[in-house]
Amino acid sequence: MTTYLVTGGSHGLGIPTVAGLTAPGNEVRVLSRRSGPFRGDLTTGDGVDAALAGASTVVHLATTGRKDVPATRLLLDKARRAEVRHVVYISIVGVDRIDFAYYRDKFACERLVEESGMAYTLLRATQFHSLIARILTAPLPVRPTLPISAQPIARTEVARRLCELAEGEPAGRVADIGGPEILTMQDMARQWNAAHRSRKPAVTIPLVGRAIGGFKAGHHMPGLPGFGTQTFAQFAAADAAGR
Repeated sequence: MTTYLVTGGSHGLGIPTVAGLTAPGNEVRVLSRRSGPFRGDLTTGDGVDAALAGASTVVHLATTGRKDVPATRLLLDKARRAEVRHVVYISIVGVDRIDFAYYRDKFACERLVEESGMAYTLLRATQFHSLIARILTAPLPVRPTLPISAQPIARTEVARRLCELAEGEPAGRVADIGGPEILTMQDMARQWNAAHRSRKPAVTIPLVGRAIGGFKAGHHMPGLPGFGTQTFAQFAAADAAGR
């Protein structure tokens, strides 16, 4: 039997990842601060040892904002002592090239994983369709967009790749993944409006600085052909149908 511990498994990317790993012969544990049999807190360490006991693979998806680095360090220290065989970490394309605080922290977490002495697999993915949708649906009279292009990917397709990696042997840093198309945010705003029969105007927010410069340069995209198959228009149509 393979025992997996998934951090951040109760929401977002964690939900389809846990579903994909759940199969006969597997035990899938979800580390949660609030509910379930494996309660634990990566900021304090409470309950983490018990959740790790007997686990062979850790899939680290949890993100805590500016506490990501100490939380990841704590998890790795405890996983090493628990003799975990494989650590799988999800990161973001461009964290080593874009000067953005959250990305700097994710890159620091990557370094912790790489220098932990443990066998690991590290996957970088592009922005999820759902993140783009959150920006476009901000409670404003317009659809705010940024002066950049993106290569968004379906969260379920990232989860599928994570499950493949978790079920395999440790592979170090693997190829970055992104969606099947590169679109401007204005393009995606138009597709969102078409799917939702909306006429809300898209307005580009003029941003400057080193961080937006990295995005304008495309450092957050691996390029085509992408790993995923779901387009943003398909995601928008599915969202509209589900409302």
